[in-house]
Amino acid sequence: MKNQNENTNAFLIHISSFAGYLFPLGSIITPLILWQAQKDRSQFLDEHGKEAVNFNISFGLYIFILSASFFTFFMRNIFRILDRFDHVDFGNQIGFNGNFFSFFGIFSIVGIVSLIKIALVIIASMKANNGEHYKYPFIIKFIK
Repeated sequence: MKNQNENTNAFLIHISSFAGYLFPLGSIITPLILWQAQKDRSQFLDEHGKEAVNFNISFGLYIFILSASFFTFFMRNIFRILDRFDHVDFGNQIGFNGNFFSFFGIFSIVGIVSLIKIALVIIASMKANNGEHYKYPFIIKFIK
């Protein structure tokens, strides 16, 4: 029965990253607290906890960088539009050109990365519940 309890606890460590949708930094803080509380119980929980925390920190960093670049493109184009109001011809000056696609591209990349994160958390949770080890792709090992 102990093995099933470990599997369930590892499952909860992974799935707790969805707490990030409830409060800021919840996807990092909640797995970190659960891992710290249970890491001494078994090597299995320690490995899954480290993996979950590293994954959530890495993807938080990736989404922050992508969002910051989106904000940069957004503000640059807002200033361009405001600058166009100083010129004479309003008819042809305001419109979307290639910059619209940079808006849409960065925004859709953030969405795709978020969907990938959701899918990877679900996969890791299911593997942990079955007692299997899982290594997330694309992570930076902050905790070794």
